[in-house]
Amino acid sequence: MQIVLEPTSEIQFTDGRVSIYQPEQADRIFPTVPEFSSFADERRHLKERLVAACRAFALNGLDYGFAGHLTVRDPEHPSLYWTNPMAVHFSQVKLSNLILADHTGKVVEGQHAINRAGFVLHSAVHEAHPDIIAMCHAHTVYGGAFASLGKKLEPITQDAAVFFEDHVVIGDEAGQVAVEVKAGNKISHAFTGVKAAIHQNHGLFTVSRHSIEAAAFWFIALERCCQQQLMIDATGIPPRMVTPERARYSREHVGSEYIGWLHFQAIWGQLLETQPDMFD
Repeated sequence: MQIVLEPTSEIQFTDGRVSIYQPEQADRIFPTVPEFSSFADERRHLKERLVAACRAFALNGLDYGFAGHLTVRDPEHPSLYWTNPMAVHFSQVKLSNLILADHTGKVVEGQHAINRAGFVLHSAVHEAHPDIIAMCHAHTVYGGAFASLGKKLEPITQDAAVFFEDHVVIGDEAGQVAVEVKAGNKISHAFTGVKAAIHQNHGLFTVSRHSIEAAAFWFIALERCCQQQLMIDATGIPPRMVTPERARYSREHVGSEYIGWLHFQAIWGQLLETQPDMFD
C-alpha cells in the first residue's frame, strides 16, 4: 500500500486512513472520530470528554490542591472555552460544575469561580493560537522535577520519541506564579507548531489542535516520560539514544494528534463503566 508523505509530515494512506493502526478490515470493532449534526451535540461531547480528562488526571495522581486546569474551546463560540472549576478536585469534576469563560477570565456560564493562573495562561494561548482547541496543565511530581533542569526530553525510549522535535522548553517567567496577564502573553508564543512545553521551574503543558482527548493523553504520556528520564539519569549510566531518524519515524506513527485521541479511548471506556457520576 502506498504511503504519501505530505510536506507537513502527516502520514496519509490511499484508502482514507490516517494511521497504520486503523484496521484495514472495515468490519472490525474500532473507535471512530465522531461527526456532529449540531453545535449542541458537539458541545455535549466536548464537555463529557473534558470531564473524563479531569477524571483521568485524578486516576493518574496528577492532582495538587486546586492547581491544574484543562480547557477546550466551545465549538459554536470559539472565543469561549470550557474548563474545570476552581478548587474542585479532578475526581469530582462533572458536567454540572464545568464553567465557560471568555479570554478576559469572565465566567459566562456555570456557578464556580475560575482559576486565576488557568485563565492567565490558557486564555493567552487560546487567543494567540486559534488552531489550538484544547490545553492541559497540572502540577505533577515528575514533570515539576524535570522542569527544574531546563532541558528537553531526550529520545531514550519509543514513548519519549513521540515528543522528539515536538516540544519546547520555556524559560520566560520561570518559577514565578503566573497571575498577571502579561505573564501569559510572554509564554504563549512558544506553543507554535508543537504539542507540548516544559515550563522551567513550573511544570508541563500540552495542547491539541485535534481534541481534548489528545491533549489529555499526551500530558499523561509526558509525565511518564519525565519519570523515565529522571530514573535513567539517576543511574549515572548514559543511555543509548534512539537515532533521530528512528525517533522521527516513531513520532509520525505513534505521536500524532489522532494517536493521542485513540489512546484516550481506552481511558474513556474504563471511565464510562466505573464513574457514571461524570454526567451528573
